[in-house]
Amino acid sequence: MKKAVVAGHICLDVIPDLSEMSLERPGDFYIPGSLRTAGAAKLSTGGPVSNTGLNMTKLGVETLLMGKVGNDAFGEMAAMLLDKQWGIRDSLVVDDAAETSYTVVINPKGYDRMFVHNAGANDTFCAADVDYEKVAECDLFHFGYPPLMKRMISNTGRELIEMFRKVHEMGLTTSLDMCLPDFQKDQTDWPTIFKSLCPHLDLYMGSAEETLLMLHRDRYMALRNASDRDLLGAFTGDMLHELSGELLDMGVRIAVIKCGPRGYYVRTPEKAVLATMGRARPGNLDEFANREFWHPAFYCPVPPNATGSGDASIAGFYSAYLRGQSLLDCVITATCTGSASVEKPDALSGVPDWEGVQQRIKTIPRDPLTVTGTGWKIDKKFPFLWTGPSHKA
Repeated sequence: MKKAVVAGHICLDVIPDLSEMSLERPGDFYIPGSLRTAGAAKLSTGGPVSNTGLNMTKLGVETLLMGKVGNDAFGEMAAMLLDKQWGIRDSLVVDDAAETSYTVVINPKGYDRMFVHNAGANDTFCAADVDYEKVAECDLFHFGYPPLMKRMISNTGRELIEMFRKVHEMGLTTSLDMCLPDFQKDQTDWPTIFKSLCPHLDLYMGSAEETLLMLHRDRYMALRNASDRDLLGAFTGDMLHELSGELLDMGVRIAVIKCGPRGYYVRTPEKAVLATMGRARPGNLDEFANREFWHPAFYCPVPPNATGSGDASIAGFYSAYLRGQSLLDCVITATCTGSASVEKPDALSGVPDWEGVQQRIKTIPRDPLTVTGTGWKIDKKFPFLWTGPSHKA
């Protein structure tokens, strides 16, 4: 099987157990002067380096991790957790002048999670922090969360673009996962960054909200203000067709848009474009070319905890992709892995090994999915699948 590198954002996650906390509305959580009781806190490494990289390891993919921490107690704890639980050493750059990033995950029952985050050493991560000699030994390069890495996106993304350009020219297949920035403070010119970045980007793995915010901030804010809690429910097939078309036009080879409890959307160009994807390009290009479909999420039997579930789903996608499976099977494994992840408070403990995920696919039902938009229809062979106007099976 081909080898992968997962680089980018890493932090220490502090996850208090809020499963017994009942709120009528989200604003009830913060009342000045009040005390809120919680269960035991779980400490784990977080961010895509951990959530995607370690789950890929669990799913049988040989994966190198590359992240950056400070020379402090949190950094020592992150290194200790990687060593003690996974036997992984020497994967972290230590910056004596920075503090280790941390995230407090606030996830009361019945509501989507909220994060209190300190970017720490992630803000100093730059293209030179990547060990390109180790990267050269691999086939897939996945990078996560540049919106939370200040130096990577400063100067119109100069460091981010330079890193992807160099890795792409080395012959690797490249992949990017995004995250939502603090949109009230973020002034990054994302459309300009994407125009320079996408020619070096083979697989885009952002969420629907992230993609809309990056490409059309005004439309994202309008949708957010109008949608109250269910922002993902407002996305139509037409909207994702438009967003994916913009990504493909800018140079992305495979556009994967994560839709949380509504599953995964994916769109691909013609075979000749896919053939340029580097060492980890699909083995059977015909099975990947000219596809557009939306696959639902798998059923979760408990109140879902979405911490790191998108990262975990990406690990599922690549565990199938690097095994040479079809695009549909990659998406099925991705959504099933994500559904396993949300059953636990962290991103790692709920995900089984490869065989366990494949067994879940056979036994766990899918959630219902309705897609509206021009040219969208239920697939005749797979009645759980919706195909879009660009789909040519």
